[in-house]
Amino acid sequence: MRIAADIRRCLGCRRSLICCAWALGAAVLLGAAPAPVTVNWQTLQTLNFSIPQGQQKAAALQLDGKRVSIPGFMVPLEDDLDQVTEFLLVPYAGACIHVPPPPPNQIVYVKMDKNTKVQVTFTDPILVTGTLRISTVQSPYGDVSYDLSGESVVPYQPQ
Repeated sequence: MRIAADIRRCLGCRRSLICCAWALGAAVLLGAAPAPVTVNWQTLQTLNFSIPQGQQKAAALQLDGKRVSIPGFMVPLEDDLDQVTEFLLVPYAGACIHVPPPPPNQIVYVKMDKNTKVQVTFTDPILVTGTLRISTVQSPYGDVSYDLSGESVVPYQPQ
């Protein structure tokens, strides 16, 4: 009898331990930021900036509030030629400079979180990760359809 009671007690402890470990693992996973979704410019282009958002079924609408990574090129919005906290992300090098700008659905306004400064590059592709919002932003280069709270900027390496 005593052995059976000891076995039941150990099984109960083991179940409790497993349940605690599972709950702790779930809490860690839920607390971690979700992996970013890599977004291409064709998806961003589905947003029709001339139609109210409520009347659209654009694939880009599904990205609002999501953590994303977008490759592109930087157009700095600050005078510092070395590092900036705000810039436009565009699909091709030289966009917005001495040429007509891309349409609003092909420009992302990036403001780095915590005023983090990132290295300025005009010709090298970058990959920007952060939370994307669909909103009209006025820039010196025209209207912008997307606003991104930047977490990181790294050189873009096509896969």
